[in-house]
Amino acid sequence: MSVNVELVSIGSELLLGQIVDTNSAWISQRLAENGVNVYYKSCVGDNLNRMTEVLEIALDRADVIITGGGIGPTQDDLTREAVAGVFGVDVVTDPDSLVELRERFQNRGFILTKNNERQAQIPAGATVIRNPNGTAPAFMVESERGTVISLPGVPFEMRWLIDNEIIPYLREKYNLGETIHYRVLKVADLGESAVDHEIGHLIAESSNPTVGVLAHPGQVDVRIAARASDIDEAKKLIEPVEVKVRELLGNHIFATDDETMESVIGSMLDERDATVAVYEDLSAGAVSDSMRTAAGERFLEAIVANTDVPRHRLIGDVHGSEGSGEERARALAQAIREHSGATIGIAVHGIPESPESESSAVNLARGDTYIVVSDAEKSEMRHVRSAGSGAPDRRRAAMYAFGTLRQHLLS
Repeated sequence: MSVNVELVSIGSELLLGQIVDTNSAWISQRLAENGVNVYYKSCVGDNLNRMTEVLEIALDRADVIITGGGIGPTQDDLTREAVAGVFGVDVVTDPDSLVELRERFQNRGFILTKNNERQAQIPAGATVIRNPNGTAPAFMVESERGTVISLPGVPFEMRWLIDNEIIPYLREKYNLGETIHYRVLKVADLGESAVDHEIGHLIAESSNPTVGVLAHPGQVDVRIAARASDIDEAKKLIEPVEVKVRELLGNHIFATDDETMESVIGSMLDERDATVAVYEDLSAGAVSDSMRTAAGERFLEAIVANTDVPRHRLIGDVHGSEGSGEERARALAQAIREHSGATIGIAVHGIPESPESESSAVNLARGDTYIVVSDAEKSEMRHVRSAGSGAPDRRRAAMYAFGTLRQHLLS
């Protein structure tokens, strides 16, 4: 039997951007691992009318609604009232919860104030779910319309309840015997549209497993997700699709699942007993910071230039204003390698064409970036037709540099 769950995150602070809703992402992952479908997520502020409206909509399209937040002691904690309203019942005080709440406060040397007594209130007829990690109990209302489970918004309280109360309840009630498992293949040096061009037919034709893509600066993730009776069976479903994706994307796939470009590069440097040094300018240290994470002690030196002075110290005026960006980058890669004694030198030289900005995929900072990876015998060069010092530009430059280094090490 399948079950559809909708998540409703409650709190005006979420809508104002004061905190990020990491709870719903974590819950979605845990539910997926247990074969539970999550088709919708909603976020609503601390307003009773809007909360009621969101819950009404959710009950029309989901079997179970899980709410997070709004069950604390303050006047803007209105989840109890909203849930009671959609089921047409009153809010009542649960006597056992009140006794437990009072004892908890007394054990800590506090007096239970009137506003804290609100945490013992639940919709009439609701089932109390004990919360050993916090003062506010969770609760659940079941009816013919559907089920609403209301959890605290505090992450460590919520996570314990999901793992120890909610998932066991869902598995038993809906006889869940499936899991959703996925494999993520990480792609470098191809944009999202290029990846879609190569594997779009797999995305369009996929049902189980499903295939999807997610773009990051300088990286695209290909997710293959399978529903099966257990993880081993899901892996068997994923395997032939993964083989097809690898055949189509080849060496552009640099890592899987929790691996990162940094961890992959670190392993390759260890295997080849190689050391690295970096010169960069417009990327403002992003390449060096990532390289330090990847290479550890194999990262010997970095020069992060905010002016032309460090560049002139390394290569003089020979490749100055008269030379091309590629010539300067090649000279800088060789110079930083020789200056540091590293076996590999990397230069990331940006030449902006317009005022620097926090670029996005539709508004790249214009200019040119030249990336050169050089050792004593050969070099790799990459020319990127964008240059900027915004956060996406810096991460993109780091990923391009790592991709170029990876190709250099593979050749």
